[in-house]
Amino acid sequence: MGTETTDGRIMELNDLLRAADVDIERTLVLRHRPSETAFRKALPLLASERLDLFEAYQAYQGEPVERMFTARMGGSLASFLSYGPGQAIYVGTYRIDGACDLDRGAFWSEDANQQLRALGTPGWREDEVRPTRLRVDLRRTPVSEEWRGKLIVSWPPPERSWVRVAANNVMPVVAIREDSAFAAAVPRWDEMDYSWAELKVLPQRVRHALGEWRGIYLIWDQSDGKSYVGSAYGGTNILGRWERYAATGHGGNKLLRKRTPNTFRFSILQRTSPDLEDAEIIRLENNWKERLHTRSPYGLNDN
Repeated sequence: MGTETTDGRIMELNDLLRAADVDIERTLVLRHRPSETAFRKALPLLASERLDLFEAYQAYQGEPVERMFTARMGGSLASFLSYGPGQAIYVGTYRIDGACDLDRGAFWSEDANQQLRALGTPGWREDEVRPTRLRVDLRRTPVSEEWRGKLIVSWPPPERSWVRVAANNVMPVVAIREDSAFAAAVPRWDEMDYSWAELKVLPQRVRHALGEWRGIYLIWDQSDGKSYVGSAYGGTNILGRWERYAATGHGGNKLLRKRTPNTFRFSILQRTSPDLEDAEIIRLENNWKERLHTRSPYGLNDN
């Protein structure tokens, strides 16, 4: 059900923008819906936990949208994510503050673009032959900041038209959630399955849970199906182990050093009691190695 204004009308996005003194004639509304499945899954996490990466992603657009940004320098961008068919959920409002051209080398020298590629978006594809891309300088503003992840608007057809001029479109407010849709609930421990890149952008709720959990974990290399079994206990538990893999890719393990971590998947085989003796956790770890045949040469454990 829509939200009404004081005069009884259904509230629209443009009502909110005008109330914040945003010029809707010079405002673009963008609804992100990446075609890459893995990155589409990761994008709400970025909007929640890593706005720096989210903003790096939206700073680069295709040539037609680049021209729309260039024509509205000094104007605004209202940024949304797709929220199912015909709806969009609010991320933030940005000032279009400038732009510069980057060649391919400069684009890939930015660490954010490397991280985004690892999360599943191609960035600057090899088949794009133009010599430069435009990086738009988008400065986040406090406009409706409290509604990030909560404000849902109707997205008028056609669905594929993912960037609009605010003044030319009617986008009724569908709902305002009490909690952020970007703050995902913690999955069951036996349903967790993360890529190496996703370890770097885990939601705070998930990080908190992993910091409390001890147990046996699995690293599976999807490039050839080989696996590594490890155990986690002590002060930082599974979180501490996975943070080390996130930082190094190999966690100090000899056979993992020889591989690229981009194809690693991380999951939990068994949770253990927080008061279980370390020696018993190590016994369980060895038991899993035997049952899953993860010792070299069949797997990636070297002991």
